[in-house]
Amino acid sequence: MKKSEATRLNILQKAFELIYSNGYQTTSVDEIIATTQVTKGAFYYHFKTKDEMGLAIINELMKTTFQDTFITPFKNTDDPLDAVYQLMHSLLMDNEFLRVEYGCPASNFTQEMAPWNIEFTKALNSLSGQWEEAMIQAIEKGKENGTVSEKADAKGIAVFVMSGYWGVRNLGKLENNKSVYLIYLKQLKGYLQGFQ
Repeated sequence: MKKSEATRLNILQKAFELIYSNGYQTTSVDEIIATTQVTKGAFYYHFKTKDEMGLAIINELMKTTFQDTFITPFKNTDDPLDAVYQLMHSLLMDNEFLRVEYGCPASNFTQEMAPWNIEFTKALNSLSGQWEEAMIQAIEKGKENGTVSEKADAKGIAVFVMSGYWGVRNLGKLENNKSVYLIYLKQLKGYLQGFQ
């Protein structure tokens, strides 16, 4: 990796950490520069504006992680409902980066920026759509192979799971406690069992 590429990646990674813990709008370019220890000139060499950097965080950092975390588990599963539950359990209880007090990075970006910036809305909607489509395809495949009931509404399940995940992340953030995650996971398991 060239030095300029490494600098750019460092800016994105450090900015993402700041934004995740403090919020996008309250994180200033000056704070990002101080944390990354690059010059103001170096920052503006890589990004014309803070919003350009924010979009790069979504499209370059979050997209890759999102793909590995939210899409890959559905690629080759024979039991999509179990894959849904295991993913939720892993994200809520085992993932060390996703901290209860900060919520979900994608949800945070959506709440903060989607009403104000159409480019953020498009980028975040793309991630959300990919996750939804991966679940729908896996559930439809499960219906074909008999691991999911034919009465299951694949889109309905996907939307329910996604909205529940984002909602419980916000509840966890409010309470600063994972106990609400356990309640959600118990209810989710019962919900999914209804489609087996």
